[in-house]
Amino acid sequence: MAEVTSAGTGLKYVPYVPSETSMKEFTLRALIIGLIMCVVLGAANAYLGLKAGMTIAATYPAAVIGMALLRIMKGTILEENFARTVGSIGESVAAGAIFTLPAFYIAGIWPEFGTTGHYLESTAIMFAGGVLGIMFVALLRRVMVEDVELPFPESVAAGEIHKAGRAGGTGAKFLFSAMGVGATIQALVQFRFFAASWEKFVAFTKSTIGLRSSGEAVGQSGMLISSPGISPAYIGVGYIIGPRLASLNFSGGLLAWGLFVPILTYFIGPTLIPADVTPTDETWIGMANNVWRFIVRPIAIGGMLMSAGYTLYRMRASLFTGLKRSVGDVKRAATGEHTTVRTEQDLSFKWVMIGILAASMATFFIYDYFAQDVVAAVVATLVMIIAGFFFAAVSGYLVGIIGSSNNPISGLTLSTLLIAALLMVALGMTGNTGVAAVLGVAAVVCVAAAVAGEMLQDLKVGHILGGTPWKMQVGDLFGVGLAAVVMFFPILILHQGDINMGGTGLGGKQYPAPQASLMALLSQGIVGGEMAWPLIIVGMVMGFGMILMQVKSPMIVSVGMYLPLETTSAIFIGGLFKGIVDKFNARRKHNDAQKARVENTGVLLAAGLIAGEALIGLLFAGLAVLDVKYADFIPGLLNFFPLPFYLSLAILVVIGWILIRYPLRNAGRPDEPAPPSGVF
Repeated sequence: MAEVTSAGTGLKYVPYVPSETSMKEFTLRALIIGLIMCVVLGAANAYLGLKAGMTIAATYPAAVIGMALLRIMKGTILEENFARTVGSIGESVAAGAIFTLPAFYIAGIWPEFGTTGHYLESTAIMFAGGVLGIMFVALLRRVMVEDVELPFPESVAAGEIHKAGRAGGTGAKFLFSAMGVGATIQALVQFRFFAASWEKFVAFTKSTIGLRSSGEAVGQSGMLISSPGISPAYIGVGYIIGPRLASLNFSGGLLAWGLFVPILTYFIGPTLIPADVTPTDETWIGMANNVWRFIVRPIAIGGMLMSAGYTLYRMRASLFTGLKRSVGDVKRAATGEHTTVRTEQDLSFKWVMIGILAASMATFFIYDYFAQDVVAAVVATLVMIIAGFFFAAVSGYLVGIIGSSNNPISGLTLSTLLIAALLMVALGMTGNTGVAAVLGVAAVVCVAAAVAGEMLQDLKVGHILGGTPWKMQVGDLFGVGLAAVVMFFPILILHQGDINMGGTGLGGKQYPAPQASLMALLSQGIVGGEMAWPLIIVGMVMGFGMILMQVKSPMIVSVGMYLPLETTSAIFIGGLFKGIVDKFNARRKHNDAQKARVENTGVLLAAGLIAGEALIGLLFAGLAVLDVKYADFIPGLLNFFPLPFYLSLAILVVIGWILIRYPLRNAGRPDEPAPPSGVF
């Protein structure tokens, strides 16, 4: 059995599949399964990120789905590892895409989102960033995955999923069953069998707010309240992040809709109503939504900006350590001797350098296309290469400490955007060309950092299981290539489908895309001179106040302010369901093994609810784009629907019953061995 020395320890590490073992790994069936999961899970995360500003790690669902399919085909554990690696990379490309690409539309750089030119630009950005992320990781892999100081918690958990699968259990039934539930509920919502939300303007006072110039009383002020959205995805997100973070997110919604919007509507509402208009409830509802969109959301963006800076500050020790190590790691990779041990073979240094050079040249042409200035394009490319490499290293380091689910990609991207924006101003680049160049730099770096973090996580799983690094890296190149080609379409379908159904598309109520809106506002403000500084500064002061109050995550509170109340309240309910499960765990005195099984089952169910809604949501958005009148297929039934909203609340009860009952039923006996912490 081959033994591999762990970097800096002198200890011998033996992978699950020894290096001298010959086993199927990079096979056509594993690649195809991985590519399908890459697209599906990437699209699901694009849907979730645009709606809720959050994504979920795809490593675990990809591991469970890949195992379930390959077990039917009698595949090997290394094939499962390979399929999971390829399947999960789509989530990172999607995260990079949704954090930045909608910003081109929101900032007005792209008057229309869905054009051939914008598709090609997006594909080039995603592919260049993805390739750079993979190449940077190839330089850093050996030192980082073998560092005993980096626990890689999610990688260890994913590795144990595969090992558990060898013993006969995968948990696939929970994932797929929940996907069916989520898909069914979302389909019923789309067919309008029941109302997905409810809102009402509750008046505080009437005829006492203010007077027109004629002395006539203006009307009323009050509070716009709305119900939780009937959304399996939102509830699943709340369950996964837990009651504390879900409560913080909901507190942002309460600040926005319970404090800022009512106060602002009270004072400025009367001045906005024309003299010849008699205010109605609909008038005040529309005004409240406009106050939230044009005043409160910029304040929330200021809070996000302060929070992102604070997040990076709190991680300053890890950031500096990652930056310092990355330089030494490259030197070691360049001078390292060629190894014949299968589990230690990366892509050769020569091909890595060729890949970085090719991606950098492609990036230069992208920036030159945006900026129409060679000097600015050269500067932007240099910024991208330097920032991309360091942030890829930092991203991998942070994943090694806290896992990819908590990796602050948006904060890293924001830092790059600010640097690029200041450089563009120094070079005299203003207007749309300067804004486009800044967003282009941020987009490539964002994709590169996201891909690097996710790939290092998967390479650590491969290190544990005995996978071949270069095969996993080549597999991810296929995954990045496919994701770059197709990931534009889910975003386009959601955007255009919302417009066709009467919405405003990206940046609107249905798909607020908070991170992309932040990028758009900052790039416009610094380069284009269009920053709403008073509102941004108010938001930054608010964020600083949260920091002084030691709020655990000011970013989540600010994102909650940016999202519709129906979204944050549904996420909150999901967190409450998880809190109830925790209470039952304590009341029944479950031991650690039982708690782990309850946790694993619950997270799988929540992930299935998210994926099921996302996929059906994409399907119906596509039908809207094609102008398919799907409601015409059931004209007779529609005479009885939609049901009153209070009956819709039964759906929340059903989802809660699923997320509480089945995890607790799966606790098992106290004497059963415990799965590793965090394993699904």
